[in-house]
Amino acid sequence: MTRLHRPIYESLPALYVLAGALLLWLSYRDRDLWWSTLCAVGGLAAMVAGLMVWMRRRDYRATSADYVRRGRPPGESSDEAG
Repeated sequence: MTRLHRPIYESLPALYVLAGALLLWLSYRDRDLWWSTLCAVGGLAAMVAGLMVWMRRRDYRATSADYVRRGRPPGESSDEAG
């Protein structure tokens, strides 16, 4: 399986949010057209997806740093290991 280059991979959440904002703006601008509702739903979905991907990455990286730094799973104290 091929991987995306790191700069492209790291910018995906921002691209999702920007695409969502653009769709929401188009929906607002052309309210009377039939595709306005589709743009609104798609824009909202893209913004939520972008924020979810960003938050999941942030959480994963923070948790991974804790594992490496402490050498044990979170929640396991040194008193229990004894």
